[in-house]
Amino acid sequence: MNSSDPVTLTRDVEAAIIPIGNRVTLQKGEQAYITQTLGGTYTVIVNGNMFRIEGQDADALGITPAAQPASSGAPVSQEQLEKEVWNQLRSCYDPEIPVNIVDLGLIYDCHITPLGPSAHKVEVKMTLTAPGCGMGPMLAQDVQNRVLSLEGVDDVAVELVWDPPWNQSMMTEAAKLQLGLL
Repeated sequence: MNSSDPVTLTRDVEAAIIPIGNRVTLQKGEQAYITQTLGGTYTVIVNGNMFRIEGQDADALGITPAAQPASSGAPVSQEQLEKEVWNQLRSCYDPEIPVNIVDLGLIYDCHITPLGPSAHKVEVKMTLTAPGCGMGPMLAQDVQNRVLSLEGVDDVAVELVWDPPWNQSMMTEAAKLQLGLL
């Protein structure tokens, strides 16, 4: 959903300034242009500045927040869990780039360790497109929250790493095609 028409904020809403990540409150009645709606978050432009609004605050944009899927309660195999973890990682997006963080090549490692019969720890090593990006802690928290929401995951550790430095060659062909780099 990208719109050239502005929406009026229906209430005060917390947002993060892109790309520095500082938290601010956007005021009820301000005009916002929605530029990206990927991964359950919203990238908006208000007064010429770019902000990220979390999915649970979609109502401030006049959008009904997405319902969270219910847990089945069934035990999950290690193979199923790994697939679900990668699906969750693919649901995380850089707020400035319309490509998920897996296809961008930002996930360097993902390791799942059993803690018990139906409990696992997930360790993710990820990087950013630029070391100075202020959105890094927010993206890492997004990864942690999404993976922790999975049935069978009891602990998640996300580490931001800088070696090797990210470059465009780490992107998948699909990401390069989507961004017009092929």
